[in-house]
Amino acid sequence: MSHATSHTVRHPVSATTAAPPAWAASDPYAAALRTGRGPLYLRRADGWLLPLEVERWCADADDVDRAVLDRCEGAVLDVGCGPGRLVAELAAQGRTALGVDVSEAAVTRTITVGGQALRRSVFDPLPGEGRWGTVLLMDGNIGIGGDPRALLHRMAQLLAPEGLLIAETAPLDLDERTRVQVVDVAHGRAVMGDPFPWARIGTPALLRLADRSRWRTEAQWTADDRRFVALRTLPIAGSSAELPQSTAVISSRRPG
Repeated sequence: MSHATSHTVRHPVSATTAAPPAWAASDPYAAALRTGRGPLYLRRADGWLLPLEVERWCADADDVDRAVLDRCEGAVLDVGCGPGRLVAELAAQGRTALGVDVSEAAVTRTITVGGQALRRSVFDPLPGEGRWGTVLLMDGNIGIGGDPRALLHRMAQLLAPEGLLIAETAPLDLDERTRVQVVDVAHGRAVMGDPFPWARIGTPALLRLADRSRWRTEAQWTADDRRFVALRTLPIAGSSAELPQSTAVISSRRPG
């Protein structure tokens, strides 16, 4: 799952008491990825809503995305790849890339558009651990698991020594831990997925967190109201791990 936007909607959503249509029995995120359309939101328990940019995620990589990909080094792991626009773009450029996502619909769509992807949590064992040249946390995926400190630690395990992490941060200076649900409010009905932990963190808070961890700041920038940070793992004495440059780091193309 992924999200990033500068606009919020602040009104509660109430589940309808009428019998839902057949499509409502499916996960709202999966349904949105299959159609390529929203509206879709992250909803906190207090009713606050964050719009999710389903149409942009399901489109081809845009100029801002491609500028990020130009910064990538070696083989690229896209964590929370969603419908796979970034993995597909890297594949089209002839570069080695793998997406991972917990959503079967996301993995299926990524493969359909020409990328490679695994249905797996980033905290599960992954191909090429400790050898990835770049890891991406785009579209707000720095929030995965609701604990950015733990996620940064996991990113360091996946990357090669002095590997590159590129994260898209929240457009505000905030540092929030919460539980959310994915909500579809189409046709006057509210269809909600199961709650899960999530975080929203802006660039200043992420840089403070990185300073206290095994990272150094490589760059930070803004493009079309989207904000990004590039961090590099600090070298470990005596390490000689090799950056992966070929598809040898990728063990599967199928969800599983």
